[in-house]
Amino acid sequence: MKDFKLTDKMLSLGGVFYPTGYAFIMFPNSKDARQVARELKKTGSDDILLLTPATILEEIGKAAGDSDLLLPSLGTERNTAQKYLELAREGHHALMIPVDSEEATERVMSVVRKFPFSYAQRYHMLVIEDLE
Repeated sequence: MKDFKLTDKMLSLGGVFYPTGYAFIMFPNSKDARQVARELKKTGSDDILLLTPATILEEIGKAAGDSDLLLPSLGTERNTAQKYLELAREGHHALMIPVDSEEATERVMSVVRKFPFSYAQRYHMLVIEDLE
């Protein structure tokens, strides 16, 4: 498991957090987030990123602010980022997990569903998908 570092590739054209090709899953506590990461690693999921509440508030919070670009926000990415910030303020942690297919997403979610999670999204090229 790696610590999160915000990169330009994780931002939309409007500068909002939009990590295409990842599932972003929030958990009420660190213990469950870390356990899910350990279990996913056993199934071959690599490059899992852990985000603490402080990291979410600092890194994603910067990207959720007003953009200097005059482009409209595509879809709901700004609202989704605000939801992450709201949960982080309540102490929730997150995992960012690379998913490149429906099968990979289902493999991840089959582990995640064993634990209480608070919010789960998958970022496609132009769509944010709710995961349950």
